[in-house]
Amino acid sequence: MKRILIYTSLLFAMGIGLIGCYKDVILPEALVDPDGPPQAVAFKAELVPLFASKCALPGCHVSGAHQPYLSSDLAYLQLVNNGWINTLIPKESKIYVAINGIMKEYIPAATDRQKVYDWIRNGAPNN
Repeated sequence: MKRILIYTSLLFAMGIGLIGCYKDVILPEALVDPDGPPQAVAFKAELVPLFASKCALPGCHVSGAHQPYLSSDLAYLQLVNNGWINTLIPKESKIYVAINGIMKEYIPAATDRQKVYDWIRNGAPNN
């Protein structure tokens, strides 16, 4: 009887131990080659919605707050005319440096940051 009670207790303890295990699955970000050929990026269709959802929030990059103003009607003019874009050396563009530095937490996806970089490498068209 004692033996059965001991085996039952051990099986119960092992069952609790196995059920209590937790595995956190962390999927790696998709590999992005920043210096590969630039992909076509539509400013109005891809970057304006990105800026609107991540940057142009109340108190952030909207009119009267922090420069550049990234609301949909002002974003292109603010970026291009105020020195935020350097098409000759895209990695030195202020916007690219910012989203890969102090503003990285607001645009955490490497694919989104790559879109901005590719847009600059394509000449920053207003498309």
